[in-house]
Amino acid sequence: MPQNTPALALRVRDTSGPPPGSSEFTPLLRAVRSQGLLGRRHGWYARVIALNALALTGVVTGIVLLGGSWWVLLLAPVLAVFGARTAFIGHDAGHAQITGDRRVSRLIGLVHGNLLLGMSFSWWNHKHSRHHANPNHIDKDPDVAADVLVFTGEQAKERTGFRRLLTRHQAWLFFPLTLLEGIALKIQGFKDLRRQSPGERRGEAVLLVSHLVGYMTLLLAAMSPGQALAFAALHQALFGLHLGLSFAPNHKGMEMPDADGDPWGHLRRQVLTSRNVRGGVVTDWLLGGLNYQIEHHLFPSMPRPHLRLAQPLVRAHCEELGITYTQTGPVDSYRQALRHMHEVGEPLRAG
Repeated sequence: MPQNTPALALRVRDTSGPPPGSSEFTPLLRAVRSQGLLGRRHGWYARVIALNALALTGVVTGIVLLGGSWWVLLLAPVLAVFGARTAFIGHDAGHAQITGDRRVSRLIGLVHGNLLLGMSFSWWNHKHSRHHANPNHIDKDPDVAADVLVFTGEQAKERTGFRRLLTRHQAWLFFPLTLLEGIALKIQGFKDLRRQSPGERRGEAVLLVSHLVGYMTLLLAAMSPGQALAFAALHQALFGLHLGLSFAPNHKGMEMPDADGDPWGHLRRQVLTSRNVRGGVVTDWLLGGLNYQIEHHLFPSMPRPHLRLAQPLVRAHCEELGITYTQTGPVDSYRQALRHMHEVGEPLRAG
């Protein structure tokens, strides 16, 4: 099948699977290891973290200097972009891509997630680990659980009231809804504190509150209340949109194993449920390496700069086994994801 196969064609379940007793993933893992692609890149990440910290410091300085003028709103999109960079660093720390030391990884995650963004690192890790274990699984992946959006016809049938109206038009509402994602992530972090152990809860809560107090203090000290409100609204909306644009193309509209499980091993489970986004250096930077979603899911602890190097190995291995390797351009990736959500809501529009 061609690499740019539309999402609709991919819903035909590939049940061929590997021969009994064999592993399709082992040869690929061996090839990746032989090229050192699972080795850590401490220097690369040190530079990324330092440059990101410098950029954030520059934006904060600009806010202080321009706070008396409405021109300060021009810094809101910049802060949103580098906020997303901060989230990507926290994401990589959660996957142990930066270091194999769990305590250091957690510290990096807490600083970049809780303190700098007001997002709970523990909540994200707990949720994201379940997603990686069973991507797009209707019952096991929290990212496709019925919530504001739904991703299967069965989920759509169960919608009532206002949520039913949302589902009818969810493809059109997707991008507007992502404008609220920045706030939603913060709320989820506070709600998750109840799940955490007492020791973990204290550390997470202190950092979450510290972010909130620091953020409000910065804006209110540098701006008038009206300017601060406008800046916060614009910043949080664009931050949510940026994250939505980064995560939406990865799995929406791809294969969705059902409650009966799936017949695949690790290789097929990760490849058939994921979509890569083609692009160059700019795409890699804007999407934080998540455009190599297939490679990331196969090797979650692989350092971000190695994902593009692993891509030819993964693609060639999939082609050799006859496994569909889906890769498309940025615009088409959103088109496929939105088309899937549009089709899920179709029965409600027809009814």
